[in-house]
Amino acid sequence: MNLILDLFPLLPWIILGVAAGMIVGAVPGLTGAMVIALVVPLTYAMEETSALALLVSLYTGSVSGGLISATLLKIPGTPAAMITILDAHPITESGRPGRALGLGIGASFVGGTLSGIALFFLAKPIAEWSILLGKFDLFALTAMAMVFIISVAEPGRTGLGKGLISGALGCLAALPGMHPATGELRYTFGFAELNDGLSLLPVLIGLFALSQSFLDLVTRPSSNDVSMASKLQDRILLPLREWLGQGFNLVRSSFIGTFIGILPGIGANIGSTIAYGVSRHFSRNPEVFGKGSEEGLVASESANNATVGGALIPLVSLGIPGSVVDAILLGAFIMHGLQPGPLLFQNHPETVESLIGAYLVSNVVMVILMLAMARWIAKLARIDKVRLAPCILVCCVVGAFCIGNRMFDVWVMVGFGLLGLLFQRWKIPPAPFVIGFVLTPVAEENLSGGLMQSGGSYRPLFQSPFSLACLVLGSILLLLSLRKTGQNENSPDAA
Repeated sequence: MNLILDLFPLLPWIILGVAAGMIVGAVPGLTGAMVIALVVPLTYAMEETSALALLVSLYTGSVSGGLISATLLKIPGTPAAMITILDAHPITESGRPGRALGLGIGASFVGGTLSGIALFFLAKPIAEWSILLGKFDLFALTAMAMVFIISVAEPGRTGLGKGLISGALGCLAALPGMHPATGELRYTFGFAELNDGLSLLPVLIGLFALSQSFLDLVTRPSSNDVSMASKLQDRILLPLREWLGQGFNLVRSSFIGTFIGILPGIGANIGSTIAYGVSRHFSRNPEVFGKGSEEGLVASESANNATVGGALIPLVSLGIPGSVVDAILLGAFIMHGLQPGPLLFQNHPETVESLIGAYLVSNVVMVILMLAMARWIAKLARIDKVRLAPCILVCCVVGAFCIGNRMFDVWVMVGFGLLGLLFQRWKIPPAPFVIGFVLTPVAEENLSGGLMQSGGSYRPLFQSPFSLACLVLGSILLLLSLRKTGQNENSPDAA
């Protein structure tokens, strides 16, 4: 009861943070890390619980806001929304943007709430266990996630081949920059801007947003598209029986997202990827994934929101940031005279309780604001794409430039926009490219770190129960995917 009363003064900050975070998350090129980094200095004069409530609410809102542009415009407002695009936008194109938003909002709420409950009850024991995982364990987990490159490829050998080509190109694009083990620069081609590698957001914006805007500018909507846009089904609140049908998928994906969020340095991208792949493997209709699967949308959104609460567990309990945003939040803790870790629970228990309470309330505020605004947001789908494309192009250029305040990122965006056009021309799926691009640095860094610790021996990779389990599970999922590919190739429909 005291906790509820303590949260009332924080409610205006929570509402402000969620609303601002949603706007930032919906704009391509703007990220939660960017806005939180800008807001942290402004909280210096604030009382610490109010400041942390505002920052955590910004975190929640920014992750959820990526759903809006991913669903309606086929643009990943945040990197975590990349997997959401695969099924959310096809549902919108079928004339049901309200349903797509309703599924995404509900899944985000469930994922965030369940991870908040885990944060409340399991912060200490789970965080203490996660720190025991070594570099080889994290590499094996990432390797298992990379298996899902096959899961987001089209069924059949041709689709599998194109998916593997896309994933391999993504891995190659992640190589320029500094070698994680030796510190040696590689594949920079004389460009100093490539010393730190290619930034993720210009690549995402170019591959998804810019290429789609180019196509929208030269393609006029057909009469069928116009008639469909005039008959949009904007029902957002879904019956309880439909959510009960998604119950196991919601809980499983939320658990995966929470678990992945706990692991330092992994993040929402891998959480949503693994949850999506697992959901596809256990689905009765795996062929629908990537073409408007409601199961895929629910899995992705519940998992990427659950990683927020999961990442707060090691941050609060051990002072270990699980992502870039959590590293910024760690700085905010220290700026306000708080040292995350076991002593935080002893010396400032009220601050920990307020932080956890603010996170749970922010998920409730998020779902209320999203539902209140969704009917008007869904009308974006009625706008002629030719008229909307120039505005999107401007946002793309501004967003890419603001990431590092350099024109190099804009040219990177343009280059990957052209690559996106080629992908669409040759029907190569872009999702495996992004998975390879995101996961390769994580896998390489952890593998290099593990080899340095073991003196160049791979033996610990197979001696650790966790890493061995991840490798075995990944191998099983790979074989199942290849088996399904063979079955689809030999089916009567394929013939």
